[in-house]
Amino acid sequence: MTRGKIPEVLAPAGDMERLEAALRYGADAVYLGMDRFTMRSAPKNFTPEQLETACKKAHAQGARVYCTVNTLLKNEEVEGLPAFLHTAADCGVDAFIVADMGALMLARREVPQVEVHISTQAGVTNYLTARELFALGAKRVVLARELPLTEIAGIRKNTPPELELEVFVHGAMCVSFSGRCLLSNYFTGRDGNRGECAQPCRWRYHLVEETRPGQYFPITQEENGTYILNAKDLCLLPHLDKLRDAGVDSFKIEGRAKSAYYVAVASNAYRCAADLLREPVYDPPKWLLEEPDKLSHRPYSTGFLFGRPEDGQKIPGGYIRTWEAAGIVEGWEDGRLLCSQRNKFRLGDTLEALLPGKPPVKIPVTDLRDGEGEPIQATPHATMAFSIPWGEALPKGTILRFTPGEEARP
Repeated sequence: MTRGKIPEVLAPAGDMERLEAALRYGADAVYLGMDRFTMRSAPKNFTPEQLETACKKAHAQGARVYCTVNTLLKNEEVEGLPAFLHTAADCGVDAFIVADMGALMLARREVPQVEVHISTQAGVTNYLTARELFALGAKRVVLARELPLTEIAGIRKNTPPELELEVFVHGAMCVSFSGRCLLSNYFTGRDGNRGECAQPCRWRYHLVEETRPGQYFPITQEENGTYILNAKDLCLLPHLDKLRDAGVDSFKIEGRAKSAYYVAVASNAYRCAADLLREPVYDPPKWLLEEPDKLSHRPYSTGFLFGRPEDGQKIPGGYIRTWEAAGIVEGWEDGRLLCSQRNKFRLGDTLEALLPGKPPVKIPVTDLRDGEGEPIQATPHATMAFSIPWGEALPKGTILRFTPGEEARP
């Protein structure tokens, strides 16, 4: 474990901006992908040159980089895998995350200096499998998402202490077992097991009876149908002490396709929460428990942590979005924060500065100026320069956020 007995905080990095956000806001490690063999093809991912830069940035801050090799491999791809592994290893990655037994064994032979972690896609649900994977050279197992706390503790009790256990603590959950889903491929030809999921579990469905073609009936009483496969999001921030006590070594945040704002807020929240595990009693303050609600999310759940998910696990479609990034702090001069815009806000709104390792700070926008110092009423142009008054400098890269339409508060 990193930081003494505190489990690692592992954040997603879909591109360089998101990697920098994760590092700025306290992640111990990031996981990312390149152009192939990755379960997330939607993000930009990393070229070899970018990966080398990413590893240098992370290592300079004492953080680690894990590269995904977690798709289901086809025959024609196997020949290119050794070169891919060597390229990533030369860039400085600390571990490969693999789902395929062949990829595990090849990585151990080709680049034995790089750790191998077993992906949740492998669906590890018991200590026997975990022990055998360790015997084959795996350093870590990312456990199946469907395991309750008691099963996690049982795996820890019956596996070598050198084998690290990683669990997902936050983010979207797949309706299928550990992400092994065929719906996307069936409906659209886009294979979810190869990083191209179209998320049909989030679509709206009606019921049709075989002898009544063309007659569609809501499965529930909602007039717009029902999202029968749409799962809640996972949030285990209030329960990190239980996971730590069960023997978990790494807290994993889902979301390589999510925004830099999402990565920053989630990384900061779980960093602050994990640090509280040093205290005799784990008791996150109210502001910290509220941080996940400031992300774009579906209603939250504890997933399978305490057994079978609660009733109402399936929910209507759509996200809850109450907060947005307003801008990024670029500097401070003459009592003003110099910033670049991310979303339009107005004079009179109240911003919040998301500070690494600290509660957010409210900043009423009592004066708003453009990059030339001229007074303006709003920030309508993408990435435009603006400044607002503030009595002290904030770290470069600090995210300013707001609730759209919110009036300034004292």
